[in-house]
This record gives sequence, C-alpha cells and structure tokens, in this order.
Amino acid sequence: MESRDSLAGFQRISVVGTSGSGKTTMAHRLAERLGFEHVELDSLHWGPDWTPTPRGLFRERVAEALDGRTWTTDGNYSSVRDIVWKRADTVVWLDYSLAVVMGRVIRRTIRRSALREELWSGNRESIGTSFLSRDSIILWAFNSYRRRKREYPVLFAQSEHAHLCVVRLKSPREAEAWFHSLPERHEP
Repeated sequence: MESRDSLAGFQRISVVGTSGSGKTTMAHRLAERLGFEHVELDSLHWGPDWTPTPRGLFRERVAEALDGRTWTTDGNYSSVRDIVWKRADTVVWLDYSLAVVMGRVIRRTIRRSALREELWSGNRESIGTSFLSRDSIILWAFNSYRRRKREYPVLFAQSEHAHLCVVRLKSPREAEAWFHSLPERHEP
C-alpha cells in the first residue's frame, strides 16, 4: 500500500472504513476543502422505508453520479466497488480501532434517533431498531469490523487496483493531521 501526504494531482477519492468510522463526514469535508462534488453512496442505495435500491438500478445510479471529473464518495458497497474503484484514483481508508468505531457509531445513532434526523428518502434511525434488532447498525459495525480489516489489504494488493493511491489513516488524530495538510480548493 502506498500512502501520500498530499492529494496533488488526485481528482476522484473514495473513502472506506467500517460503518461509523466517519466515511461520510471525511468525504464531505474533503469535497468542501478541495472543491469537489460529494456523492454519498447510501443516498443512492436506500429508498423509502429502508428499502434497498435494486442492484442494477443502484449500479446505474452510481455510474452516472461518478461520471464527473472530480468527486469524493464514501461507502463499502461491494456491489459497486468495481465501478467506484475503477474510476477512483485515491482510496482513503479510515482504519480506526474497534473502540473508536463503536464509540462513534453508538454516539451517532443516539444523536440521530433523539433528534429524529432524516437520512435518505425519509428514513430515520430509531433506538429500538438500532439497539434491539438484528438490523442494528451497531451490530453491523461490530460484526463487519474484522472482515474489513482483513479484506481491504487483500483488495488493495490486487492488480486491478494498482492504479489507486491508498491513504491508510489509523486514528482520528492522524486523519485530522492529514486532512489539514491538504491544499484548499484543488484546481484540476
């Protein structure tokens, strides 16, 4: 894996990591700082009542949304990884500890539930679903954490991903330092 301190020359950035690690926040902040469009994969995937978009339509939406010259995106959807990573030139991996990820996902879920924040297509998280259900995002984050730790190094080593610059950030402090080292309003 290669790591760079600067994104000079990079125009299409995919942010990955375990649910709750801060992918959307990082991708949004990168887009604002660099003057890029931010494409949130969750917003293309989730329909009303937490209904997933059919796979073919989801792939079409992602391909269309990532047709631009500069963008950031966030998400771990294996069903569109080939589209995203083929077009991306950089992957930022938020590879935080389990304690950090779980603390973040729990705080985020409580905040979203308490404030009744609308996410995508009118969907909202609830305390009951988030803490007491098999569909819990907290349970999902816990159960997928180790898989992501094993999966990403293997994926990055594959020849079809050799074009990607991989920035692996192992703590929020490291991520903040890296983010603040970037230029503002990158001009492609």
